[in-house]
Amino acid sequence: MNKVLPNFKIVLLSLLIAPMLSFKSLSAQSDEEAIKSFYDTSLTNGMSYNWLDYLSNTIGGRLSGSKNAELAVEYTKSELEKLGLDKVWLQPVMVPKWVRGNKEMAYFTTKGQLKKVNICALGGSVATPNGGLKAKVIEVGSYKELADLGEAKIKGKIVFINRALQPELINTFEAYGGCSSERYRGAAEAAKYGAVGTIVRSLSSRQDDYPHTGSMSYGDLPVDERIPSAAISTNDAVVLSDALKKDPDLDFYFEQNCQKYDDVLSYNVIGEMRGSEFPDEYIIVGGHLDSWDLGDGAHDDGAGVVQSMDVLRLLKESGIKTKRTIRVVLFMNEENGLRGGRKYAEEAKANNEKHIFALESDAGGFTPRGFSFDCSDVMFSKILEWQPLFKPYLIHYFEKGGSGADISPLKDGNVVLAGLRPDSQRYFDHHHAANDTFEHVNKRELELGAATMTALVYLIDKYGTDTISTNTEIKD
Repeated sequence: MNKVLPNFKIVLLSLLIAPMLSFKSLSAQSDEEAIKSFYDTSLTNGMSYNWLDYLSNTIGGRLSGSKNAELAVEYTKSELEKLGLDKVWLQPVMVPKWVRGNKEMAYFTTKGQLKKVNICALGGSVATPNGGLKAKVIEVGSYKELADLGEAKIKGKIVFINRALQPELINTFEAYGGCSSERYRGAAEAAKYGAVGTIVRSLSSRQDDYPHTGSMSYGDLPVDERIPSAAISTNDAVVLSDALKKDPDLDFYFEQNCQKYDDVLSYNVIGEMRGSEFPDEYIIVGGHLDSWDLGDGAHDDGAGVVQSMDVLRLLKESGIKTKRTIRVVLFMNEENGLRGGRKYAEEAKANNEKHIFALESDAGGFTPRGFSFDCSDVMFSKILEWQPLFKPYLIHYFEKGGSGADISPLKDGNVVLAGLRPDSQRYFDHHHAANDTFEHVNKRELELGAATMTALVYLIDKYGTDTISTNTEIKD
């Protein structure tokens, strides 16, 4: 008996330990299998590309306050309802209404020769006077140079702000951020010194003939002191700059008929799947439904919209019962007001909703590279433990940094914010321009992005943001 008992104890101990070991292995493997299933389903049976096709080619550009924006609200609400979510609804929000009007035109004359150039009104700009605006031009590298020139050299002239994106910056969003203030505040600053208009070099990383629009603001400048502002294509910015070097006294003419109206009613589109264990903890994923009007908004941000919709579909198709409530939020009016993002955060706070995580896709439908996170150092160190799970899909970029404009109003020190980070090298070739169109979106890249977002949402839902284990076992 004494000889048998130790053997029995060994057998019994092994029987107790084996399930524990297999549980750890199964737990680690289940994450890998779940994530693989998201990629498999998205790449073989994804919906994002079909949804984007309709948004882009049937509806088109979706500027806030437009008929197309209304159609986009109706369409996405209908498609979310088809997914069999627990709830789909519209969240009312008042948005600005700015209309471009007739196509803009511009040219300059030098030494008896006329040269037409490609321009477009910046969003929010006033129109030129009836018959257009003609004046001498003064070129600056940034609006900050205006103070050095002073009113004597600027008054009565069109200010040409010729600042290019820095090509040596690998992160093109950093290059864009370095120049965006010229577009946004250039007219307001130039008007202080008596300028009659501004022409701003398009914020594009390549040389072409497409002018790129975007939001601009007059700040608190009185209405009667506001001056028209337009973007000029990168090719024509070079042509104009070269012409000014030869003839500083040339005349520039441009005409635009844009107009601002009273705010109108629009909506955020929201769908949710209720959580099985913690239904009062919310995870949201989203993009902005509005776009500029020159193209069809396929990359900015039709891609983010359809990817976010597909996150809920992919989770539902997987059969996973999420612990927390997962919402998709399609925000209205990111481009020229951020009204949708602010409204969502305002109502979430009023309803005492506990948001633990928000993920935004608003950087184009290109190949996903990873995520940026706005969170504490402790939380980020825990999230980094998941990085090996994304390695098979060549997703290596996990960095602390920004998240997304529409989810930023949710920031309260507790909610973890994140942004999908696709390869950015081609994004500003299309951003806010007439060539932001469906044919420039690659189906496979778009679907990879949807799966990548789903994988992160799955992990946040499974492990939470308060209890992510620093000992989570991940198979290398």
